[in-house]
Amino acid sequence: MTKVPLYGLDGNTKEEIQLPNIFFTEYRPDLIQKSFNILHANKRQSYGSDIFAGMKHATASIGKGRGMSRVPRLTQGRNAALAPCVVGGRRAHPPKSEKNWNEKINKKEKIFAKKSAIAATFNKELVTKRGHKFDNKISLPIIIDDKFEKIKKTKEVIDLFKKIGIYEDLIRANNGKHIRAGKGKRRGRKYKIPKSVLIISKNNNIIKNSDNLLGVEIVNGKHLNIGHLAPGGVAGRLTIFTKSALEQIGGTK
Repeated sequence: MTKVPLYGLDGNTKEEIQLPNIFFTEYRPDLIQKSFNILHANKRQSYGSDIFAGMKHATASIGKGRGMSRVPRLTQGRNAALAPCVVGGRRAHPPKSEKNWNEKINKKEKIFAKKSAIAATFNKELVTKRGHKFDNKISLPIIIDDKFEKIKKTKEVIDLFKKIGIYEDLIRANNGKHIRAGKGKRRGRKYKIPKSVLIISKNNNIIKNSDNLLGVEIVNGKHLNIGHLAPGGVAGRLTIFTKSALEQIGGTK
């Protein structure tokens, strides 16, 4: 079995611990992409138009004998309205809010995709291919002592990242922040920020010291999903596990 170093708060190796079997799961990019697409689809917000849209005009049919098509026309003019076959009329088949956009995935496929994405964090080639920058001397996945969760200042977290050799990835995310193209900038998502380090812990205390670092995500091991491990459906995210979180994930079915 493979052993990896456990880093202390000083950035040095405290001991070597054995990796759980989950990190040796077969890499299946097809299942990872499928699982991510379904997760993304199920977050979709349903939408639809007003059932009376395009039907609120005062209209009347002018009858026959005038050499004009007998379609509903505005009473205060000659323009046609109401019918879907005319210019300015209602939509024939508008989107309906009751439509179900959800997709399904087999339970075993979903579990295997998650395990495969966790195993991808152990593969330096995949992590590098995703664009992450880190010191080649460190071993993946990065395991940190549980005392990391007791750090209260962001400055101390940055200092630790510098000692371990992953601070360069934070700079990459910070430099990659840019204004989104398109209408999304007017809808509460003006900026796009590259994904950086994923921190997996057993407790939520760590959110206080790392939440304001650009590109960094913090998640409890219980709530870990394919969206955290493989953003965009591409596995190999630079990931930090606390020791307790590693034990928690090691028992994942």
